Amino acid sequence: MAAQRGEGDGVVTRPGETGPEAPADVRERARAIPEAAVARLAVYLRVLSGMVEQGVTTISSEELAGAAGVNSAKLRKDLSYIGSYGTRGVGYDVEVLVSHIERILGLTRKHSVAVVGIGNLGHALANYGGFPSRGFPVAALFDIDPDLTGVPVGGIPVDHIDDITSVCAEREVSIGVIATPPQAAQAVCDRLVSAGVQCILNFAPVVLQVPDYVEVRKVDLAVEMQILSFHVARRADEAAGDVVNGIGVDGVVIRP
Repeated sequence: MAAQRGEGDGVVTRPGETGPEAPADVRERARAIPEAAVARLAVYLRVLSGMVEQGVTTISSEELAGAAGVNSAKLRKDLSYIGSYGTRGVGYDVEVLVSHIERILGLTRKHSVAVVGIGNLGHALANYGGFPSRGFPVAALFDIDPDLTGVPVGGIPVDHIDDITSVCAEREVSIGVIATPPQAAQAVCDRLVSAGVQCILNFAPVVLQVPDYVEVRKVDLAVEMQILSFHVARRADEAAGDVVNGIGVDGVVIRP
């Protein structure tokens, strides 16, 4: 059944459908998407956004899968969660697919961000231009150092952490980023939650205790390095084993 361009926001509709999904339908569809698929949808969106900038209008599942680093079957499965199946022989309309994914990921609304801990990492996050360009403007910065209070970083004056509750409520912050030392992270998290922040990105190497309704994503750079170290060591061991078994590291058979 061929897909057609619907009126209004360019959403793909099919014969028998009346137009774009209602917000309630979108929310219900989003709840059914597995966590791993959500992460891949974000990758697809990044790739597709680049395609739009290059003037690409349509893309096949094989092309998109290759650019995103997944197989085409997994990509089609992921896109089926958002109700976008493409057109046989044509592929996917890039702008329509971007619209689908943005709506499912909640990117059609603004998400103001607060960064807590303005050290080296906090400075980098506050100055990162990729946040506002993707719908995540940094609206507030906090630190415990009184010497930083009022100092602008990335154009935003730093507030003291004692003001997290009032400032976050006033600026309608929906996402909090914790870039503090580990011993301060839980107290900062508690302040963010008390301010109504329900989504937290945690760079501190500690497990945060939060209510069930608060979503926490943890980024531990040291752990990621340790995982990479494992892969480096495993490949070195495999290469050494191949040499012992008479096979060189480049696959050449070694003869006595």
